[in-house]
Amino acid sequence: MSKFEETKWADSRFSKSYRDDADIYIPFRSQCIEITELLYRQFISQKTEASILDLGCGDGLFIQVLLKSFTPAKVMLVDGSAEMLEAARERLAGKQSTLNFVEASFQELLTNDPLTESFDFVYSSFAIHHLPFKEKKELYAYIHKHLYPCGCFVNYDVVCPRFDELESWYFSLWRQWIKEHPAKERGEELLGTPEKYKGDPENMPDTLESQLEALKDVGFNNVDCYFKYGIFCLFGGSK
Repeated sequence: MSKFEETKWADSRFSKSYRDDADIYIPFRSQCIEITELLYRQFISQKTEASILDLGCGDGLFIQVLLKSFTPAKVMLVDGSAEMLEAARERLAGKQSTLNFVEASFQELLTNDPLTESFDFVYSSFAIHHLPFKEKKELYAYIHKHLYPCGCFVNYDVVCPRFDELESWYFSLWRQWIKEHPAKERGEELLGTPEKYKGDPENMPDTLESQLEALKDVGFNNVDCYFKYGIFCLFGGSK
């Protein structure tokens, strides 16, 4: 596992570029957040003292959207990037829920855990695919350990197709999305994103099937995929 400070995510220019362009090149981002909200409403919202952990929170978009409809008692946002956390603080300024911000990489979580509490809901998006499979499974076990009984984990991330023919089709779907949603005027500029993603050694996606099995192996129940579009998947389970 690469040290966080050695990755491109520690570069302030790259993190800003991601924040600026993510809605253009991540298909169905808002819809997957909506599905996650619906899952939260169904299984967590009835808890009067619900607590949330956002791992790799970025600029806090998911929490901002969630807080429009729900008032959890506590929210913990974790990211390895100080700049991302600052952007999250700015986005979430003035929110009513108790917000805590922790600067920590996944490596630090797994080797010197700074979190002492448990949570009802853990969310992550476009972060875990940077880990090799062994560390993915270790992080899934870590998340399971930090969940209360009946708590839920949801991950929105990229996965590795099982067959080359499917990968070719999935990448063509991705390029078509970039051309058409949500900013056609920027589409041509970002059409090379799928190839950049595939050629980046920091991206280490595994198959959806292997990750669902990993979740089961570390103790998760009700493991399933909630949404899939090409290589983009929303999946998780409960404790």
